[in-house]
Amino acid sequence: MMQSPLPVRDGVNATRLRLPNEGRWDTAMDYMMHRWGHIDPQGIEDRFDAGEIVGEGGIPLNRTTRLEDHTFIWYYRTLPPETRLPVEISILHQDEHILVVDKPHFLPTTPGGTYIQESALVRLRNQLNLPDLIPMHRLDRMTAGVLLLSTNPETRGKYQVLFEKRQVQKEYECVSAAEPAAGHNAVEFPAVVRNRMTKSRSYLLAEVVDGEPNAETRIDRLRTFDGGTGDGGTHDGGTTHRRALYRLEPHTGKTHQLRVHMASLGLGILNDAFYPEVLDKAPDDYSKPLQLLARGIRFVDPIRNQPVEYRSRLELSEARS
Repeated sequence: MMQSPLPVRDGVNATRLRLPNEGRWDTAMDYMMHRWGHIDPQGIEDRFDAGEIVGEGGIPLNRTTRLEDHTFIWYYRTLPPETRLPVEISILHQDEHILVVDKPHFLPTTPGGTYIQESALVRLRNQLNLPDLIPMHRLDRMTAGVLLLSTNPETRGKYQVLFEKRQVQKEYECVSAAEPAAGHNAVEFPAVVRNRMTKSRSYLLAEVVDGEPNAETRIDRLRTFDGGTGDGGTHDGGTTHRRALYRLEPHTGKTHQLRVHMASLGLGILNDAFYPEVLDKAPDDYSKPLQLLARGIRFVDPIRNQPVEYRSRLELSEARS
């Protein structure tokens, strides 16, 4: 990936924009006005005047810089104020190469949408003064647990290869009903779910389609216990019934794979607002986190050349012992 000439600022990378090869715009500023002038025209002019928009090699652009002079430009976005999420990150391990943390529910792994400063990556960059920090994998915003990040650009590739070659074993836990919902077959555990998953046309959702399997998860039921009484606001039926704690071992890493695979068995994860069906959008309820936890990861550390395992210290709130 092309290196940004601008450093990380306040934990956030500069934004890169590709300029068009041709068009009705004479200058780079004309093009940016076309894209965002309706939002903040004075701000765009001020940034060009202050030299805060740069091209290849970090060369500052001005109002007259021709469109064809640069293919890519970089600048810092103006970030709206964010309300701090009432959750905290715990550090499990830190050395000169990696950082391992317990990511809480509701906090996204990386900046996106309305969450920029309120992402695990930006919080940790600022908290630990590690501008080069990069996550080696991602956890959904609603999923908690073990997250591995690289702190050293010089050794980052060695850890990236582990994930690319699927040499990292991941273990999750979730809470769901002890028995499948009506209309689903009984399940004999341990069970392996294999199917083909793709992003659906619906926003951010995944779905199962016909074709060669590209997603696989091994599922085991660890124990059963009496559940609470649902209020109908989540996939909980609104009745008291038996629940279970499950161990999930994904062999692939498709978006929402574990949530989709559990729902396909009639065992939708407790407090899942997307699967098996999308519930009405509501503000985050911090008392009802999705009952899905990244319990641990195992791999052979490429620097120390020895097996390592990192385990979450978090517990699912509905996993009664």
